[in-house]
Amino acid sequence: MNYLSVENIAKSYGERNLFREISFGINEGQKIGFVAKNGTGKTSLLDILAGKDQPDEGQVIYRNDIQVAFLSQEPDLEEELSVEQIIFSSDNPILKIIQRYEKALENPADAEALQKSMDEMEAANAWDFETNYKQILFKLNLEDLDKQVKFLSGGQRKRLALARMLLKKPDFIIMDEPTNHLDLDMIEWLEEYFRKEDFTIFMVTHDRYFLERVCNEIVELEAGALHTYKGNYSYYLQKRDERHQLEQTNTEKAQQLYKKELDWMRRQPKARTTKSKSRIDDFYDIKDRASKRRQEHQVQLEINMERLGSKIVEIHNISKELGGKTLLKSFDYNFKKGERLGIIGKNGTGKSTFLNMLTGTLPPDTGKIIVGETVKFGYYTQKGIEIKTGQKVIEVIREFGDYIPLKKGRQISAEQLLERFLFDRKKQYDFVEKLSGGEKKRLYLCTILIQNPNFLILDEPTNDLDVLTLNVLENFLLDFPGCVVVVSHDRYFMDKIVDHLFVFEGQGAVSDFPGNYSDYREYAAVKPSEEISTTEKKPKENSWRDDSTGTKLSYKEQKEFGKLEKEITQLEKKKDQLQQDFLKELSAEEIKDKSVELQNMQDEIEEKTMRYFELMEKMES
Repeated sequence: MNYLSVENIAKSYGERNLFREISFGINEGQKIGFVAKNGTGKTSLLDILAGKDQPDEGQVIYRNDIQVAFLSQEPDLEEELSVEQIIFSSDNPILKIIQRYEKALENPADAEALQKSMDEMEAANAWDFETNYKQILFKLNLEDLDKQVKFLSGGQRKRLALARMLLKKPDFIIMDEPTNHLDLDMIEWLEEYFRKEDFTIFMVTHDRYFLERVCNEIVELEAGALHTYKGNYSYYLQKRDERHQLEQTNTEKAQQLYKKELDWMRRQPKARTTKSKSRIDDFYDIKDRASKRRQEHQVQLEINMERLGSKIVEIHNISKELGGKTLLKSFDYNFKKGERLGIIGKNGTGKSTFLNMLTGTLPPDTGKIIVGETVKFGYYTQKGIEIKTGQKVIEVIREFGDYIPLKKGRQISAEQLLERFLFDRKKQYDFVEKLSGGEKKRLYLCTILIQNPNFLILDEPTNDLDVLTLNVLENFLLDFPGCVVVVSHDRYFMDKIVDHLFVFEGQGAVSDFPGNYSDYREYAAVKPSEEISTTEKKPKENSWRDDSTGTKLSYKEQKEFGKLEKEITQLEKKKDQLQQDFLKELSAEEIKDKSVELQNMQDEIEEKTMRYFELMEKMES
């Protein structure tokens, strides 16, 4: 069944053409990842599909009887509404039924309204959906339902918009960077949710593991043309390389034929026969094919690095509290040369606070941090580049000098440096505020690296960067001789870059794990949770490899899992019986008592069901 047809659409801004004559269709069940370089129109295309913008040419046609939902990078939510009001503002009729039921429970004296709402819940099978509703809110950490949107952080807003979209139960979902602002546990839960649920998806994301595990098709926009790959991200990489090699071979053949035909053209007399005119027409076609060049630009990172001495950064017994929450407690560590550290943990456990203390922008409450004399930090923050009104791209770089030193005593101009970061001469004179989100991040990365740091701190560096830039950044970091500290929710990036992890576990606890993110997940799957969440007893070097045959649930958890299934079944039967009691003639006092009993029972079922899902996910991961 066809959900969407895109017919010959085009979009440009002034003299800048993003794409022309783009056509494709999306059918039921397809989960498509859309891949393109920054600045080539990914977000513009999504806005057109979502109806937020119009194409200059062509049309977008949707099937009439489907529900479509759009998740943008920056959700537009009403500031004065609460989290609960935003969720219930969805046009999903089952959510409306749940809302009426919860209001009826607040006024149990109105027996007629309560009975009516319970009948609605039963008829719509809303009891099961309510469990799903609670699970989504729990997984996305949206438990403060009375909090107004205007008091939410950017990450909380993104999670709220995601929850509203999922609870809408749409047929077709369009998403722009859905994993931004989610912690690793949330990303993995969402990944599994999309794999199991019967959604049709079209999305842009830089998260390559997410593309690999969710998508069954990749569509690439390159040089104004669409290329479709019927497989996941690994399949796309393989087939794209094969296509590039074939194109290169065809170009080389065309060049050889062009030389031959060019010689023939030069030897031809002025009078042309019909046969020769046909060959002349073919010649110009060959000329076009021979002159094709792959625009395979890559960010070239070859910045000079300041010498790093033997004393780098020493952390002595530091502690930190913010807003009554303990983020670090009696923490010690000494950095070594060439260290590559990844930092993971749930949102709010103190990762960014630790980076700010490391760079001296925030003091610890107790203890001290000693920074070596030769250390020069390069701190890439989530906030990104500071945009000045009317400032051009070239002016941003010239603030650091007209010439930038490279390795072996060489230097390049500001213009040449920007070209290495994929800003051509024309682009260099664009205003910074007109750049795409990914282009701004690329420019910001340029401003960090040209200051010749020897200790790089990268806080979510992968957000909004295209896959090509990510690959080059990864290769640069692998060759970087200084220290690297990375906070990222991009699991692929972390796996490739880091040697060990600081795991921020909450309440000031931080453990040092020897390995990358996938190593840690493998270790966590075979070790009891109480063994992992400790700072007193850190895992031994590569200890995660020593017990690869254990079960994913401890003995205690296995017993709990089996017991929960029976308890939930028994509680559901009691709930059904209690609901039947409301059909009898009851006094106002009896209705009130039974309503309270029903609510308590429902809360107990939800609590046990949530725990059941947690253990089941741990068992299946």
